[in-house]
Amino acid sequence: MPGEVRKDILMGIDGGTGSIRVGLYDFSGKCVAFASEDYPTVHAHPGWAQQNPEDWWNGLRSAVGKALKKGSITPDRIAAIAADTTCTSVVLCMKDGTPVRPCIIWMDVRAQQEADELLERTGEFYSAEWMPPKLAWLKRNEKDNYDRAEVFCEYQDWLAYKLTGQWCMNINTACNWGYNVNTGFCKSVYEALDIVDALDKFPSERVYRVADRAGELSREAAAFLGLEKGIPIAQGGVDSSIGVLGMGVNRPGRIAMVAGSSNLAMALNTRPLLNPTGSNNGPDNLFKGYYTDYVAQSSTGSILKWFRQQLCKDLDQAEVNVYKYMDDLARKVPVGSNGLIMLDYFQGNKHPYYDGNVRGMFYGLSLSHTRADMYRAVMEGVAFGTEKMLDAFREKGVEVSEINIAGGTANSDVWLQIHADVSNVKVNVPSDTNATCLGCAISCATMLGIYPSLSEAVDHMVRYDRTYVPDPERHGKYRKIYQLYRQLYPLMKDWMHREHEVSEEL
Repeated sequence: MPGEVRKDILMGIDGGTGSIRVGLYDFSGKCVAFASEDYPTVHAHPGWAQQNPEDWWNGLRSAVGKALKKGSITPDRIAAIAADTTCTSVVLCMKDGTPVRPCIIWMDVRAQQEADELLERTGEFYSAEWMPPKLAWLKRNEKDNYDRAEVFCEYQDWLAYKLTGQWCMNINTACNWGYNVNTGFCKSVYEALDIVDALDKFPSERVYRVADRAGELSREAAAFLGLEKGIPIAQGGVDSSIGVLGMGVNRPGRIAMVAGSSNLAMALNTRPLLNPTGSNNGPDNLFKGYYTDYVAQSSTGSILKWFRQQLCKDLDQAEVNVYKYMDDLARKVPVGSNGLIMLDYFQGNKHPYYDGNVRGMFYGLSLSHTRADMYRAVMEGVAFGTEKMLDAFREKGVEVSEINIAGGTANSDVWLQIHADVSNVKVNVPSDTNATCLGCAISCATMLGIYPSLSEAVDHMVRYDRTYVPDPERHGKYRKIYQLYRQLYPLMKDWMHREHEVSEEL
């Protein structure tokens, strides 16, 4: 019809740890506009981390408005919406979405005792970050909130409800609850933790895969966000999994690494390698026929953010680009940061130890060290932790020669070269480093039938523009330091646990 507006824009929403981001894409995967809105995280105790879900929702409204304005896009051009979010969050709320308490987000490790008890009782390993141990902690320590809440869900599920007005469960997210698409929930886990009643509060009546149609934008959500009602909503998923799509990893071969507040490396395999029970890596939770094996670091970009906030306040006041300024200084610091090693356990560690009772540190500080030395040490320490993750794949026979990387820290040329040199791998960076938002657009395009499958959508919508090649001489130097890094946890574990006990007693 004359004057009819073409619906030609896909909206991807990325609910991250520090902010919510909105990317607008055309059907080829080109980013038309991008905007974000920060929200706070409250760390009331060491190892704790909470957020207010209403901050997510209010932040989304702001980010949507900014993105539409930047791209000169009218709301009637939006063809579909999908969202990814952080995972292993715990939202306790009423059926109308009203939170009962703040969300315990992914990096919170207060449930380490419950995770340890589960392993002892059943032999099943569940990280302190995952849903069942956290629910067990809540039942023991906040039973009134636990009992009063009508729905137990994740950030992903809560946001899907706010968008559509209907509750549903996401296969990609629920694998972290002990859910298997073929066998359902692992009830023995819930029995061992005395939280079988939690199964009745999960929004499991409607269960969707990535790129399924989960509903449409409700009248209330449309009015709040400044969009048109009725826009189709594609099911997204965990930020790391959706980032795999946006990084162009759709078959075995390459490693996908999401580099944000934490680093998470993922590989597609036809059988589970790192978690044989498949309790949280599949099957079929992203691509049918594949397990999504992964390993992760608890703190990466979040350490750099901490460094900026605590040790670079003068630069903020000087109104300079703090990260670029510090990158330029760190570039001049030699390999090894003049004798500094940083341990990246600021929120405990993950694979292979999964120990929530240890913390980070700098070793080697002297009166000669500068802020630039410490800044580079942060980058190198994170890169050592990433190399430990890649070793987990190598030990299972996976050849690791290239990684596709995206996320906030992928904007640092210095850091990416350090990763390449430490791990002796080629590092490929997609043209759109906001891989999670692009992955959501890929989910939208698949749902709409623009491409016949997720894999084909990936092939058509992802492009690359930067590659970092390892330097043999620098790699040789880093190997020596990395061997020292590997020894730190075995050497310091008992001392760190004792220090944790003393701190808790004080």
